[in-house]
Amino acid sequence: IVVELPYVFLQTIIYGVIVYVMIGFEWEIEKFFWYIFICYFTLLYFTLFGMMTISITPNPTIAGIFSSACYSTWGLFAGFVIPITRIPVWWRWFYYICPFSWTLNGLITSQFGDIETRLDTGETVEEFIHSYFGFRHDRLGYVALIIVGFAVIFGFTFAFSIRTFNFQKR
Repeated sequence: IVVELPYVFLQTIIYGVIVYVMIGFEWEIEKFFWYIFICYFTLLYFTLFGMMTISITPNPTIAGIFSSACYSTWGLFAGFVIPITRIPVWWRWFYYICPFSWTLNGLITSQFGDIETRLDTGETVEEFIHSYFGFRHDRLGYVALIIVGFAVIFGFTFAFSIRTFNFQKR
């Protein structure tokens, strides 16, 4: 697992700087570091999720099918296509266990959650983000801990599985 950390960091720096500039986010040091932090741990948990998936399934075909199903479901319940405020109550639990929903929360909140500019509707960007997505800037620290938590969970599950499971036939 440790060998992945510098590779993911290098990938984050290269990708993160290019994309941050291309998107045109505000050049504030705090916002930039939040962006890099969230990108790093998102790339890390996706890497560790792939490693975990390989370690808990008997072959790459099943791992690919399982990963595809997870990624599709995560994309649906991430809160972008259907925000949490519009997800039916009986499905909201899935939003909270979806890693990508926390990444989306962190990215939107860190970059736009403190903007007081008024929109055409009369509400500020911060108020819109809270009313539409349910995101709050004052919870950014908790969101960061949850994103790190997913990386830790996937890493520990991989380490446990690679040590415990044996899919070799005798």
